[in-house]
Amino acid sequence: MIKDYITGLQHIGIPTKDFKGTLDFYESLGFKNIMQTKLGDGDVAFLQFNNLVIETYTGDAVGSTGAIAHIALDVTDVDDVFKEAGAKGYKMLDKEVNFLKFWDGVRFFTIEGVNGERVEFNQKL
Repeated sequence: MIKDYITGLQHIGIPTKDFKGTLDFYESLGFKNIMQTKLGDGDVAFLQFNNLVIETYTGDAVGSTGAIAHIALDVTDVDDVFKEAGAKGYKMLDKEVNFLKFWDGVRFFTIEGVNGERVEFNQKL
C-alpha cells in the first residue's frame, strides 16, 4: 500500500513572481535557505525551519489565498509508489518518474487530488 512507503512531508511548493521578496519574507520568519539554484529559466530555493521545508520557485503564482502549488511526500521507493498509484487509477500528471539534480539527486512524480491539488511523491537519493 502507498501509505507503507510514505515517511512524512518532504516540502510544500509555492510559486512566486517575486523570488527575492519571497526569500526575504520567509527568512524574516526564521527559515534558512538550504539550497538555491536555477531550474530552466527560473530560480528555485528550499527554505527550512525545523522540519518544515518550503520550495519556492519563479512561476505562475496565483497571488491569492490557496496559492500553494503542491505538497510533496517523502517515500522510500518511488518506483513502487508510481506503479501502485497507476494501478489504483489516480490521475497521473507524469508519464514516468522524473529526476532532478537537487542535493545528490531526487526522483519524483505527481498525481492530482480530488480538488485539483498536486501531490508529489519524492525520493531523495
